[in-house]
Amino acid sequence: MAGRGRVALRVAALAYLGLLLALPLALIFWRTFGQGLGPVWAAVTRFEAVHALWLTMFVALIAVPVNTVFGVLCAIVLTRHRFWGRSLVNALIDLPFAVSPVVVGLALVFVYGSGSPVGGWLAARGVQVVFSIPGIVVATVFACLPFVVREVAPVLQEVGTEQEQAAATLGASSWQTFWRVTLPSIRSGVGYGVVLTTARAIGEFGAVSVVSGRLLGQTQTLTMYVEERFQDFDPVGAYAAAVVLALLAVATLLAMNLLGPRRSA
Repeated sequence: MAGRGRVALRVAALAYLGLLLALPLALIFWRTFGQGLGPVWAAVTRFEAVHALWLTMFVALIAVPVNTVFGVLCAIVLTRHRFWGRSLVNALIDLPFAVSPVVVGLALVFVYGSGSPVGGWLAARGVQVVFSIPGIVVATVFACLPFVVREVAPVLQEVGTEQEQAAATLGASSWQTFWRVTLPSIRSGVGYGVVLTTARAIGEFGAVSVVSGRLLGQTQTLTMYVEERFQDFDPVGAYAAAVVLALLAVATLLAMNLLGPRRSA
């Protein structure tokens, strides 16, 4: 009976994953290549599609390093120091998990829009945040904020401070201790956080759709391009762009699986 129960549980789990993930992805690929490779290639090589892909990768190349540096520093501060307001900072880091991305986008419009004091001050100096690439970057950075922190902080707590104290006793500076002791010990956590941050940066839609203005060929990321093509009754273009996003997601998933055993070790 126990063996049958395990088999039934595995079948149920595989069926659930198949209906939720494998079947929709298979249908997207089938719809994409149903008319051959020619229409797909023409769809993904359009100027708007190429620009949307370029903008998505450009934003990710900015958001991921920024959140990686901030995440490592913030994790060190939260785990190695005790200060007033630490609980508040710890809660604020998880804010992107609790607040809808659309609300985040609206908040950024209120703060950096031309009608606000901050936005007006920046606009007077030739800096436009909302409805431009800087706004997309800010929204993506905010949406990806917690991942590196939440992956690195538990590793730092598990490692402890003994090795760092020993390095300081031997005369190592704070910078040398970080590079030669702290960073090697949290490398797996940093890598895992970077992968999660990359996946979120590439697939972010809600906050970016509010602050970008959705200008075709200017401030439209690949996720918004998929929606625009679908609403414009261009299924081939929408499915082709969705396949590109799916391939990027698969590459991220493979990176997570490769990092998983090392992280466990």
